[in-house]
Amino acid sequence: MASHDPGVGPDLLDGSGEVRADERFDEAKLDAYLRSNVAGLEGPMVVRQFHGGHANLTYDVRFGGRELVLRRPPLGPVAPKSHDMRREYRALRALAPLFPYSPRPVVLCEDEDVIGAVFFVMERSRGLVVRHSWPEALGDDPALRRRMAESLVDALADLHMVDTERPEVAALGRPDGFVERQVKGWHGRWERARTRDIPLMDRLADWLGARIPEPERVSVLHNDYKLDNAMFALDDPGRLVAIFDWDMTSLGDPLIDLGTLLGYWSEATDEVPRGTGGAVTTLPGFPTRAEVAARYGARTGVDLTHLPWFETFALFKTAVVLEQIYVRFVKGQTRDERFRALGDFVPQLAAAAEVCAGGLS
Repeated sequence: MASHDPGVGPDLLDGSGEVRADERFDEAKLDAYLRSNVAGLEGPMVVRQFHGGHANLTYDVRFGGRELVLRRPPLGPVAPKSHDMRREYRALRALAPLFPYSPRPVVLCEDEDVIGAVFFVMERSRGLVVRHSWPEALGDDPALRRRMAESLVDALADLHMVDTERPEVAALGRPDGFVERQVKGWHGRWERARTRDIPLMDRLADWLGARIPEPERVSVLHNDYKLDNAMFALDDPGRLVAIFDWDMTSLGDPLIDLGTLLGYWSEATDEVPRGTGGAVTTLPGFPTRAEVAARYGARTGVDLTHLPWFETFALFKTAVVLEQIYVRFVKGQTRDERFRALGDFVPQLAAAAEVCAGGLS
């Protein structure tokens, strides 16, 4: 386990562990590449793996006192345009000077011979990540939960106010027709990844395609904005320090991101559960989805009339993502046992999307 501050339990940290057997690579090749392309690396290289994510593979790479983070796509075939390390690296290069919560990239390696895939390396951030359950070490603190949520919402609003006419930012995507392409693209991914028939998924795709809202403005989109892609300060857990997983960054309607955040945001009164595990946002102190939306709207001035459509799309998209991960396990492309249960959440998320869509009225 990675070292941590006294009094802070390892369950709070983005701690690294041993590299899983089927996700190892030739460390000698990586060592040689990094020493040739990153200045100031001293001492032996030590590689560990972060085990928290379900898709891209992320490693802790240490040289003496310096820590780097390596990100690469998952093993086996991946959906077109997904898990794009080039896109993530370009996004971080463009945003690092403009958005304080984007990690600083170091180098992009497009030579797949080094570790078997395109990868990039960034500087490591230190902090805590809240995933499916509230860490006991933080105590039962509703006020802290409220501050965490508000800092997360405020950061999203600030991201959406980044100037998209700057050349390096404008190059991150094609906003015209973005939402329509998303609906068609994710329906196509469902067709390619599906392991069984779930008719509701097709009805959702048709409902979404027939009601695509006109965009109000263009913003930088993270495209997977959620609580467990955020890191908070060890000395002040209500303060946001970093946002991760920028491999789907693009430009488009900012409600795509707000809908995504709400799609993951469970409430105690939900009749159909959301997410893939514990519902930490149901705990006292976390705001409701309506309160999250209201705070975002007040900070940005964005019209929220069509927000239910975007929330429905987010739930549909997450269901497709889980099916894409699950099919890799079914086909034996990964032996990670965590993926075995993901298939069960796909119809559940489709049902939650149906509720959000008003029963597909």
